[in-house]
Amino acid sequence: MQQLDAWLSRLTGGDATLTLVVQVFLVVSVVVVGNFLLRRLLDRLAARTAQTANPWDEALVNAARRPLPLLAWIVGLAFAARIVQSEADAPVFEAVGPLRTIGVIGCLTWFLVRLIANMQAAIMQRQLERGEAVDRTTVDAIGKLLRVSVLITATLVGLQSLGFSISGVLAFGGIGGIAVGFAAKDLLANFFGGLMVYLDRPFAVGDWIRSPDKAIEGTVEDIGWRLTRIRTFDKRPLYVPNSIFTQIAVENPSRMSHRRIKEYIGVRYDDMGVVARIVDDIKVMLRAHPEIEQTQTMIVNLDTFGPSSVDILVYTFTRTTNWIAYHEIKQDVLLKIADIVSAHGAEIAFPTRTLHLLPGDESLSAPPQSVPAPASR
Repeated sequence: MQQLDAWLSRLTGGDATLTLVVQVFLVVSVVVVGNFLLRRLLDRLAARTAQTANPWDEALVNAARRPLPLLAWIVGLAFAARIVQSEADAPVFEAVGPLRTIGVIGCLTWFLVRLIANMQAAIMQRQLERGEAVDRTTVDAIGKLLRVSVLITATLVGLQSLGFSISGVLAFGGIGGIAVGFAAKDLLANFFGGLMVYLDRPFAVGDWIRSPDKAIEGTVEDIGWRLTRIRTFDKRPLYVPNSIFTQIAVENPSRMSHRRIKEYIGVRYDDMGVVARIVDDIKVMLRAHPEIEQTQTMIVNLDTFGPSSVDILVYTFTRTTNWIAYHEIKQDVLLKIADIVSAHGAEIAFPTRTLHLLPGDESLSAPPQSVPAPASR
């Protein structure tokens, strides 16, 4: 370093100001060239890792592509500022050291946050490629916890580097936490409600949920720490505070094992003589149907004598849980039941009412009398 200073002194003719300018210029030039080479190196590494089967090296390189060049600039400019500080005793240069420390901590934090996000995406992509069920809820929860941990650790390290006492900060946080707890109890309730959703897992992202207690029904799109976003079936976003889920019952139809068909088939009272045969044929049809689950409860019986029909209960389950396929199967079953009823010469009843007139009741049997229309004015 002394030889470099002597060489610069001879080059600038002993002018201290010119020597300082040349030193700063050289440092900045080295930073610019080094930053350019570093970017090229990272781009080539990213292109090479994108072709490998291992997703972790690609996540690591992509996480470093932006923070690492910024770190090079911070270190280089801080070094240039130190050179200027050696010649100029301005108080402003005393902030160079702390700013450099904060910058390095910030770049490292940025790198770790990006690395966690990239690894989170890589895990989900790998599960999809292997044909495994993607547990997006757990991956998101772990990713969020890791990012919060990194941010809290970086904040504490930064405060310690700036000369603040961590024990004092933690003590202040404990005292202030009591006040914050009273002031933000709803926020904390939502936070712990979201934590319970992550732990108990009554539903996950992509599930169809509904609540009999609240007007909540739709597909879960995101589970945050404060809100859960649900897309209703009319495509409107519904934002539900997480504390609500600790107070209501939640039904998760996405996790049903089968879908149920429960219908009442009404036939006329005139067809009472063939009801037993209709019931037997419906049972035979359901037992032979390829989309009806035979291991589940199946009921086909005369159920009630209705006001205008004899009602047959058809109770069974489909193999599929898909909503669209279920309706196709249900339609096929109902059409086959209609064919069975017709094959026995019976008819499906519709609401009717019979009026019995008593003999000699002339007020009911007499034809209506015409009423003259009012004269026009």
